[in-house]
Amino acid sequence: MYRTLLLSFLLSTIWGVHAQVPAADEISILYIKQLIDRPPVLANLDAVPEDEGTAGARLAIQDNNATGRFLKQQFTVQEVLFNASESADTILKAVQESKHHFVILNLPALSLESVIKADVGNDKLLFNVGSADDRFRIELCRNNLLHSVPSRAMLGDALTQYLIKKRWIDWMLVQGPLEGDKKFADAMRRSAAKFGAKILTEKIWDGGRDARRSAQSEVPLLTQGKDYDVLIVADEWGDFGDYLMYRTWTPRPVAGTQSLFPTGWYWTAEQWGATQLQTRFYKLAKRRLGDKDFAAWVAVRSIGEAATRLNSTESKKIIDYIQSPKFELAAYKGRKLSYRPWSGQLRQPIVVTTPKSLVTNSPQEGFLHQRNELDTLGFDEPEVHCKRN
Repeated sequence: MYRTLLLSFLLSTIWGVHAQVPAADEISILYIKQLIDRPPVLANLDAVPEDEGTAGARLAIQDNNATGRFLKQQFTVQEVLFNASESADTILKAVQESKHHFVILNLPALSLESVIKADVGNDKLLFNVGSADDRFRIELCRNNLLHSVPSRAMLGDALTQYLIKKRWIDWMLVQGPLEGDKKFADAMRRSAAKFGAKILTEKIWDGGRDARRSAQSEVPLLTQGKDYDVLIVADEWGDFGDYLMYRTWTPRPVAGTQSLFPTGWYWTAEQWGATQLQTRFYKLAKRRLGDKDFAAWVAVRSIGEAATRLNSTESKKIIDYIQSPKFELAAYKGRKLSYRPWSGQLRQPIVVTTPKSLVTNSPQEGFLHQRNELDTLGFDEPEVHCKRN
């Protein structure tokens, strides 16, 4: 029933996207989301909200209009929702036929790749708010593509900096069987080499154990090995990582995708006005603000901030300004955020938190950079194989 209604909504919405031409004083933003077929996992305690990401864009529209009304600017968002089974060609067609100059893409990696490899027009600015894949920042750069969601490399570096600061240098790495688990593990290996940590032992969780029933016996056996300071887990879908804590052979902390984890945003953030943002979001969505919501909020707010600073709704001026060294965005993180010119990645502090307590924000003090300390997180300019300009 749900899929039937979703497909009906898709067909009725998608062909209307190109027909809606914004008024001269209106900035209309296209928000495209594709649902993801999530694999079954052992722990289903935290259901993914149906409006994940979308609610963040809606809040940003409200925020933009709160300021824009003084300048006679009006912001709107056109939402298009795709089923997980829809082809990338269908999504691409929606982008190409749209008259919108600003497009927010909450897509899995394969669909995002299909869109950015095609010609969608030089007058469009695309924001990736859904995919953390590093290759979009180092191999598949595009002049019209920005990333408000952190890359896996940024997340890995943020966590590693804190572990190095704590002198937890020797690691055991436990990796899940899925592709995302491998990519997160690769990010942690890269970060370890970058900052001087050592991975003494690596193990693979083969997916064949029912951790709910066998964790007490299986986890101690899995985690035996050379003595280490911290257990790093790579389990992006949350299949087994939560069952490692307090069950390891040696009493050690757990970090990575579970226990102590890095993220673009989490509800434990309270400093720099974050509580005010979270209160407004809860009033709108009746739930807590998540990392995908924050990425979408930042993308839409970037457009609004540029329009306000320029006192203009001219799309080309806004696009050029967002990608210029002059652009900065205040986003409740204690630092002004901006986009890296070489990869389009948003510079931002990364939250390092447990499920109920904020531990720290990275970059950590003492990790220096010749231009911007935020560039110690993720791939720096010399490491990028593609160039946007």
